[in-house]
Amino acid sequence: MFINKIKSEGLSHLSYLVGNDGHAFVVDPRRDCEIYVEEAVKAGCRITHIFETHRNEDLISGAPVLAKLTGARVLHGPNAAGNVAYADTTHEGDTFEFGNLRVEVLETPGHTDDSLSFAVFDTDFGDDAVGVFTGDAMFIGDVGRTDFYPDRAEEVAGLLYDSLRKILALGDQALLYPAHGAGSVCGDSMADREFSSLGYERKYNDKLRISSREQFIKAKIAEHHYQPPYFRLMEKLNLTGADPAPRITTPVPLSPDEFRSLPEKTVIVDTRTVSAFLGSHLPGSLAIPAPMIPAFAGWYIEPGQPVVLVAADPAQARVASQHLIRIGVDNLEGFLTTDMPEWSAGGLPFHSLPVMHVDDIRERFRNPPDDWQILDVRSIKEYRQESIEGSVHAYVGELPQTLDQLDRNRHYTVMCASGARATIAASVLERAGFSRVDVFLGSFGAWKATD
Repeated sequence: MFINKIKSEGLSHLSYLVGNDGHAFVVDPRRDCEIYVEEAVKAGCRITHIFETHRNEDLISGAPVLAKLTGARVLHGPNAAGNVAYADTTHEGDTFEFGNLRVEVLETPGHTDDSLSFAVFDTDFGDDAVGVFTGDAMFIGDVGRTDFYPDRAEEVAGLLYDSLRKILALGDQALLYPAHGAGSVCGDSMADREFSSLGYERKYNDKLRISSREQFIKAKIAEHHYQPPYFRLMEKLNLTGADPAPRITTPVPLSPDEFRSLPEKTVIVDTRTVSAFLGSHLPGSLAIPAPMIPAFAGWYIEPGQPVVLVAADPAQARVASQHLIRIGVDNLEGFLTTDMPEWSAGGLPFHSLPVMHVDDIRERFRNPPDDWQILDVRSIKEYRQESIEGSVHAYVGELPQTLDQLDRNRHYTVMCASGARATIAASVLERAGFSRVDVFLGSFGAWKATD
C-alpha cells in the first residue's frame, strides 16, 4: 500500500496516487496528468478510479483526460450546481475496495455544495481510519473558504462547521491529506508543511478550536477572500470537462521581428525577476514573475487572449507555460529572451521603473512632492492590520477595475509587503498610461525593519 503526493508548484495544489494489490486510484488530478500514469506503471498498478473532492475553482481538473488515458471511473459528489459530464455521482456511505484498502465516502459540504472527503482504512489492522483526503474542507493549519455562495453565507459556513466535525470524528490517529498547501488562494493561514494528523489539527488549528457553531459562522463570514475572474472559467470547464492540456514543452522562441508583428491584443507577460523588470522591460508588458503566475495571471488575461512570454531563458519560459496551461491559458504564441541591451542596441524601445529605498520614502514624507501618493496594493486584510498613514489601498488583482478611481495626474509610489506585488501593480499602471509611477522596494517589510 502506498500514497504518493504529487504537488503542482505555484498553485500549491496537492493530488494523490494511492495504490494497493495492483490497483490504484487518484485524488484530484491536475490537467497535465501523464505523471499519474507514469507513477502507477512504476509501482506496478493500474489506475481504476479517480476521486474528485469538489469542483475546483483555481485550476482545471485532469479527471476527464486521465479517465480517457486509463479507462478509470471518475467519482464526484452530488449538488455540483450542474451535471459533471465526465463523472458518476457518489454519496455518503459508498465504499470502494482496493485489496485490503477500503475507501469510504463522506459528504462534507461548506466550501462547495459538492465537497466530499474520502476516508481510508487498512482492513488488516483494525477498524479506525488511517487517513482522510479532505479536499478544500480542511487544510493543515486552516479550513476551507466559504465565500462562493454570498447569498447563503451563514448557511454554508454552518455546513462547513458540521463537515469538519464529521471529519474529526474519524479519530486523532488519522493522517490528513488536503488538496492544497501553503501559498494557495484557497486559504489564508495554512502551515508551511504538508504533513499532519487530525489529532494535531484538533489541538492547534485555530479554526478547529472554535467550539461554538455560532462563533465559527461569525468568524467565517468576517473573512475576506478574492476571486479572480478566471475562477468562473474553471468552474465551467470542471463541469463540462476541459480539453487535454497542450503538451507542456518550451514555447516557440520568437525573434524581435516576429515579436513586433504580433497582433495588438496580445498580452506580453514578463516572467523574469522583479529586479530585471524594474531595470528594463518592453513597453506595455505585465510584470508577473514565473512563480507568481498561478496567483496573478488570471486577474489580467482574458479567456482566449493570445499571450507572449518574456523570459530569462527557455527553462523559465517552460515553467511559466506550465503554470498558465493549468489555469486554462492555452494561447501561448511563444517567448522572447532578447537581452535588453541587445534589444535597445537595435534602436527598439524599452522602459524602466524608478525604485525607491526606505530612506527615499522617509525623505518624501519630510518634503512631499506635488501630488504624491503612496498606493498600497496588499490584500485588504494586510492593509487593515498595518498600514502607512496617508496611504490609499487598491488590491493588486483588482487594480484594472479600480483605475478610474485613481487620478492619472498624481505621482504614485506603489508598495506591498516586499515589492513583488508592487511591481506587478506598477506594470498595470504603466500599461494604462500612468506616467508618474515608482516602486517602494522592500515596501512594508523595509518600513517596519527601519522603525
